Amino acid sequence: MQCVTYKLTRVRQTLSIPDRIRALPLAAEFHSWKSRNPVPEEPLVSVCVATYNRARLLTERCIPSVLKQSYARLELIIVGDGCTDETERAIARIAEPRLTFVNLPERGPYPADPTLRWMVAGSPAMNRAMSLARGQYITHLDDDDEYTEDRLEKLTSFAIRHACDFVWHPFWREGLHGQWELVDAPRFAHGWVTTSSVLYRSWFTNIRWDVEAYRRREPGDWNRFRRITYISPVLMRYPEPLLKHYREGTQRA
Repeated sequence: MQCVTYKLTRVRQTLSIPDRIRALPLAAEFHSWKSRNPVPEEPLVSVCVATYNRARLLTERCIPSVLKQSYARLELIIVGDGCTDETERAIARIAEPRLTFVNLPERGPYPADPTLRWMVAGSPAMNRAMSLARGQYITHLDDDDEYTEDRLEKLTSFAIRHACDFVWHPFWREGLHGQWELVDAPRFAHGWVTTSSVLYRSWFTNIRWDVEAYRRREPGDWNRFRRITYISPVLMRYPEPLLKHYREGTQRA
């Protein structure tokens, strides 16, 4: 399957005039930054994880899938969204200098409605993780999901080879009865992109998760990715699935 560059014409046409005006200086800032910051030959990749009271899944599935990557030049930043379980003690038992853990003093604040809360849960923790990231590339992983072992190696090589700023890829998603389905992600659009299926240049940490994205009835990750497209990055699809997205990852009521 060939990689494709998705033209974002339809996304741009949905922008209001105020949105267009706000996007212009950010786009100029990004492209100026990009011209001054070429990607090094072996870039550092920052993997950012937000977690809340999932110590077992975090330490048995999520963390090992990052630390076993074939691409070794990485850092793993985990931020607890006010964890009250044994997460901190469990992580402390992992002897790994590439791993950093911070626990926020409280969770949220989030809306009381469970569906709206699901849309934005973890936003402050993810923003804190991004503020700590030092990598030239940033990527994410839900605390109960896992990468394929060659994900970072393949995506980093692809991004450098094609000089792209933002990459997304297909992924496997667990169904209601434990079966697995392929989300082929043919376009960069809502429903085909998830938190853990992207890798991008570090400048985009300036575009933060919005804890009020639920007011637009949008999940926080898609709300953020949609706003990133307004900056006009070189956005490309990597053709292979590189993620297993488990059903437990959806924080539903």
